[in-house]
Amino acid sequence: MPSCYLTDLDGTLLRSDQSMSDYTIAQLTEAMEAGTIISYATARSYISSQRVTSSIPWRYPIVLYNGAMIYDPLAKRVIGGHFLSPQLSNDIMEAGRSLGLMPLVFALNEDDQEKVLHEKLSRIGDVAFYNSRPEDPRFQEHEHLVIAESYRPLILAYIGSLTELEPLKQTIEQLYGGLVHIEFTKDAYIKDHYFLEMSHPLANKGEGARLWAQLVGAELKDVTVFGDNLNDIGMFRSAGTRIAVADAHDQIIQLADHIVGTSNEDAVARYIAVERSRLTT
Repeated sequence: MPSCYLTDLDGTLLRSDQSMSDYTIAQLTEAMEAGTIISYATARSYISSQRVTSSIPWRYPIVLYNGAMIYDPLAKRVIGGHFLSPQLSNDIMEAGRSLGLMPLVFALNEDDQEKVLHEKLSRIGDVAFYNSRPEDPRFQEHEHLVIAESYRPLILAYIGSLTELEPLKQTIEQLYGGLVHIEFTKDAYIKDHYFLEMSHPLANKGEGARLWAQLVGAELKDVTVFGDNLNDIGMFRSAGTRIAVADAHDQIIQLADHIVGTSNEDAVARYIAVERSRLTT
């Protein structure tokens, strides 16, 4: 069985400016051409992740939206995932609306096209997120958002401060705790802002890694994962080898088998290069 690697993007594979070095691009491309199985698991969509990783010719399935969707980058099609029901998504939105908060709704339409549904954006975090994705065709503004039955919601994402989002998190846990998976993480790019995300109970990177391993013909115990943040906990708990970057969240550090350098030091690519060298000598 070839070596199998599944890496997080932001804060792990990507440098702090959301780019990859020539070294990382060359090492990962060379490794895949030699038969190494490498892919990524991210909170991003396919469009957003491709904008920052397209220099690498990905050939294996990729885990998107924190595990809510598995995508084939060669066939350009959705090949698996776990989706919220439109009714539950609308109920959650009403709970948020009562607190003066509305989400960005990441969903697939009837043609499996990625969409980001939202009402008029005025909050700092929402506007910053939108502006960081110029000319993104996914965004669709609605005067009063109601998710149609033809859509498959992937993630409801609220962006805001801790004090804004914590009451909503508590409300959702009380009302729908067993029906949704909740991620609450600090945003890497918007100062003093957090992401509160709701998705299907099985839409997490741990389940995503399990599905991914099946698709590439591997056992989870033979998969090495890289990560830095709380949304990587699922795949850290399920994978055979867990690698944390040096500036990872404390909980990720505690779960890690090895700690490497930072994303700005090409830590993922350097680890894979060393392992390839070790296996061939």
